[in-house]
Amino acid sequence: MTLTDRLSSDASGPESGRPQPEAGAFARIAALAHRRRRFALLLWVALMVGIWTAASALGNDYRQDFSLPGTQSQAAADLLSEHGAARAGDTVQIVLRDRGGLNDPEVRQRVGEMLTEVAEQSHVQSVRSVYEDAAAVAPDGTVGYATVTLDLPSKEIPKEDARRLLDTAQQAAGDGLEVELGGQAARLLAKGGGGAAEGAGILAALVILVFMFGTIIAAGLPIITAVFAVGSTLGAIILASHVFTIADYTPYVMMLVGLGVGIDYALLIFARYRAELVKGEDSERATVVAFDVAGRSVFFAGCTVIVALLGLVALGLGSLQGMALSVALTVLVTMAASLTLLPALLGVFGPRFARQFTARAAERHAKGKAPEGTVWRNLAAKVQRRPLAAMLIAGVTLGALCLPAFGMRLGFADAGSDAPTTTSRKAFDMLTEGFGPGFNGPLIVVVDDRKGGNAEQAGAAAARALKEIPGVEAVSPPIPTRHPGVATMIAFPTTSPQDKGTSRLLADLRDDVLPEVTRQSGAEYLVGGGTAVAEDYSEKVAERMPLFMAIVVGVSLILLMMVFRSVLVPLKAAILNLLSIGAALGAITLVFQEGWFGVEPGPIEAFLPVMIFAVVFGLSMDYEIFLVSRIHEEWIKTKDHALSVREGLGHTGSVISAAGAIMVAVFGAFMLSDERLLQQTGFGMAVAIFVDAVVIRLLIVPAAMQLMGRWTWWMPAPLARILPKVSLEKS
Repeated sequence: MTLTDRLSSDASGPESGRPQPEAGAFARIAALAHRRRRFALLLWVALMVGIWTAASALGNDYRQDFSLPGTQSQAAADLLSEHGAARAGDTVQIVLRDRGGLNDPEVRQRVGEMLTEVAEQSHVQSVRSVYEDAAAVAPDGTVGYATVTLDLPSKEIPKEDARRLLDTAQQAAGDGLEVELGGQAARLLAKGGGGAAEGAGILAALVILVFMFGTIIAAGLPIITAVFAVGSTLGAIILASHVFTIADYTPYVMMLVGLGVGIDYALLIFARYRAELVKGEDSERATVVAFDVAGRSVFFAGCTVIVALLGLVALGLGSLQGMALSVALTVLVTMAASLTLLPALLGVFGPRFARQFTARAAERHAKGKAPEGTVWRNLAAKVQRRPLAAMLIAGVTLGALCLPAFGMRLGFADAGSDAPTTTSRKAFDMLTEGFGPGFNGPLIVVVDDRKGGNAEQAGAAAARALKEIPGVEAVSPPIPTRHPGVATMIAFPTTSPQDKGTSRLLADLRDDVLPEVTRQSGAEYLVGGGTAVAEDYSEKVAERMPLFMAIVVGVSLILLMMVFRSVLVPLKAAILNLLSIGAALGAITLVFQEGWFGVEPGPIEAFLPVMIFAVVFGLSMDYEIFLVSRIHEEWIKTKDHALSVREGLGHTGSVISAAGAIMVAVFGAFMLSDERLLQQTGFGMAVAIFVDAVVIRLLIVPAAMQLMGRWTWWMPAPLARILPKVSLEKS
């Protein structure tokens, strides 16, 4: 008779006094993987090796998609793409500064020799000397720039070639002449990646797990499970990048989320497995019982994360859709690994764990120590005595942390946000000094006079109007394109790209100034460029945010109502999740926008709030399901509401706190990355998880459930009949 048969046919359970139910699907899967552990392990190894063999052979084809259909910046880009001057690659600037003046004969000679050598470097198509264009030298003659046209987009330039270009340019430096490299290719030199961050996060997770389980092997199983899941998915995404549009930052977000949830899911199951061993069950039965209960919680917790991530697709932003689908796939594979790979590993090491955990429990009992979970039961009891005070103190504190989020400025980080020691930042500052703060973020005005066929005349009319506008430093004359009815102009603001004044200027040009010129000339004017794209992106996100939130919150509410047969529990969960997300966004604003703790101030990445909302809302639901499912399990057994809350927290408090600590360690480790996006993402998610696991789940939730009392599990009868019933407990 197999274990699943025995589980189904046991005459009675020690606690319930009634026949045991038939083992669920997750129990049967776990039993199969446990018995066929060698096959399961070989299958995962073969999957990993096969995917990475193909991925290594093909390489990746990551690419960005910042298209914004229906926006003015996108219309300007499309018009220039159709009629503008053809150019295969991007440009970089070799920025020069000499306090004695760039026109010194010796300086001119050194710069000329350097530019000749630069022209011979790889991927350099042409070089326009600083001395060929009077506009390339600042009015005081101390700062100037040479323009290097590349034969590839900046993102495709090998990092070693960008380094060689910088080294060649800086050979001319010395004797008062400073030379730096500006442009996107220069910013590549400051980019590292997430390697050190992932290693630090995994190491921290291992330390936490060792403290929790007492052995290296036991601590290693959740990490092994997560690494196999994330590694397999990462290889699959590399292959998928040849078919779908996937941004180059996606793998880092995948690893950040995948390692966190992978370790958490395996930890939840393993903690229940250990509890069954301590009760006296053998390894195989403990595995099946753990997966029959904790496996269901993992499945539905993972589903909420996937639903939240897929909500990003509703935003219709190409740059986010590929990332959302990739991370959702990561969570799906992580669930699969937790439900198939982990029981196989337990089958290998189970007998050892049975001896170790039972011996440790017996030793604890012999020493007269309190049962595990006593600390959390006592905490719940204290909260239950003053539930309203606990809720008010925690709620007001988190509400105060949410307030800075209302002043968040969205945008895309430019070289002005790079570290002061990088060449791209030094070039940015030198250009700002020589030409003004708006030089690094010009507005591109596209003149569309295809009906009249005289874009230069229409452009001249716009230029005259722009020069009279406060906030405009300078305007270039109309630059012709391949079509006589299309031209471009460059308007330089008096403020930096990240300044609020630049945003106000953009709005004035679009809403008032250029429409008035259109009425006079008959031509249309479109404002594009990097600053305009950032503004349009932010507006598009804000416009679609309500739909996104409605989808994510609505579907999650329905899932939780199906699971817990309650109206108040899902509503409470949604409100508290929004509170933790608001606190995270407020903390990000203080640190990265306002520059707290010495961080270089700058805008928050335009898509970061929605990405954090999706990921954190899903992860917060994980902890909600872990905690409330155990409370509900105790409620089903005892029908004592206060006791079920204490017992639920007693059984899950250590797991939730350890899982939260692991998530904070994994996410927080990404602060070590050189990428500002990864720093903001890691910091925001670490704050959100800390708030959710410590303040909300361990303080506010017990207080709220105490106040709700028996109404916690209330659901109107008509709604109960409509919604299908999904149980996470053995019934």
